[in-house]
Amino acid sequence: KGPRAGEKGPETIGKVPDVSVGAGKVYPDSRVVVTQPAKGVYKAFDARCPHQGCLVEKVEQGVINCPCHGSQFDVNDGSKVRGPATTGLPELPAKVVDGDIVVG
Repeated sequence: KGPRAGEKGPETIGKVPDVSVGAGKVYPDSRVVVTQPAKGVYKAFDARCPHQGCLVEKVEQGVINCPCHGSQFDVNDGSKVRGPATTGLPELPAKVVDGDIVVG
């Protein structure tokens, strides 16, 4: 599928309005999930669940959800909330540039 967003340098993956405060958005083609835990604070994580590599799917009620086996991760820091995953999602560098979300 090619490299994950940011693996070969900074990459624009979305727009600020795509990511609501307290929620997030999964960018499956980039294999990245971006959250906004607090107004103006954007976090990016590898969207591959560390359990078996499935892509996380929904971000709701403060958690990032993996559809394969039910693992959940905190929107603030990607830490594991519920297994079977034994670790959290790796955080990636993220910033906003002219209204775009840039990862890497």
